[in-house]
Amino acid sequence: MSSSSAKLPGKPAAKTIGLHVGTIRPGVPKVDPIITMDNVSRKFGGLVAVDVEHLEIPRGAITALIGPNGAGKTTLFNLLTGFDKPDTGTWNFAGKSLAGIPAFKVAQMGQVRTFQLTKALSLLTVLQNMKLGAKDQRGEKLMFSIFPFLWKAKEQEIEEKALELLKRFKLDTKKDDFAASLSGGQRKLLEMARALMTDPVLVMLDEPMAGVNPALTQSLLEHVLNLKKEGMTVLFVEHDMHMVRHIADWVVVMAEGRVVAEGPADEVMKNPAVIDAYLGSHQDTDLGTVTGRITLPPKGKK
Repeated sequence: MSSSSAKLPGKPAAKTIGLHVGTIRPGVPKVDPIITMDNVSRKFGGLVAVDVEHLEIPRGAITALIGPNGAGKTTLFNLLTGFDKPDTGTWNFAGKSLAGIPAFKVAQMGQVRTFQLTKALSLLTVLQNMKLGAKDQRGEKLMFSIFPFLWKAKEQEIEEKALELLKRFKLDTKKDDFAASLSGGQRKLLEMARALMTDPVLVMLDEPMAGVNPALTQSLLEHVLNLKKEGMTVLFVEHDMHMVRHIADWVVVMAEGRVVAEGPADEVMKNPAVIDAYLGSHQDTDLGTVTGRITLPPKGKK
């Protein structure tokens, strides 16, 4: 992968005190977990894609889910958000079981996600894509749809919220353009903005930086950090170790479907199990020195 000189927002050293209870190890309990899963497994034929004995995601923090290709990260995302069903296991979000709950209801509960390959509706405008993300739309119900006076006010409220978010993500000038006309990075921004239309508690980002040019990297990173500042929990998948070390409060490492390590970024990067998962026999290499897609400034500096 090639490096660039993109300048990304600085962030103080991650404060992990208070996130976990006891000795750090795979499956370590968290002080205030927003997601808890036990014995969650998913097989595709003879391939075990996910086999997680126990995992908790801390509330109010930015957690990175990392691992080599094929580790099971996206499959785990799909299971947690209702896009796939596990073969075994139980898991809950904010104390409520998600077993058997379809994806759209999971989103209504406050757990939303984006995709590595963006899912914008290309033949709708940017504003229309945003409005589709809103919940509690009265006009969608047949009984209300034939009486505009019952839903017009709500429709106006949704449009105002969508325009406000588009301005925040610097997409307001594109509101009347078809989503198909956006660049890859702009589609990532649109997908993140649309996710916020649901007023989520937990935002799950599947490789938010994949395919993004350096000009938009800083913008995306700032938005991720702002989600935490606004009280949301963030769980994201990423391959760039420099970015993970820079913004993540907590890191969970998967390999061959299992959680092999977790903890603060700086400690995880030096864990022999993590180095082995990424680099095989090259045990003398610190993952933090592996070249990523972007060059990060020192923490605390912009």
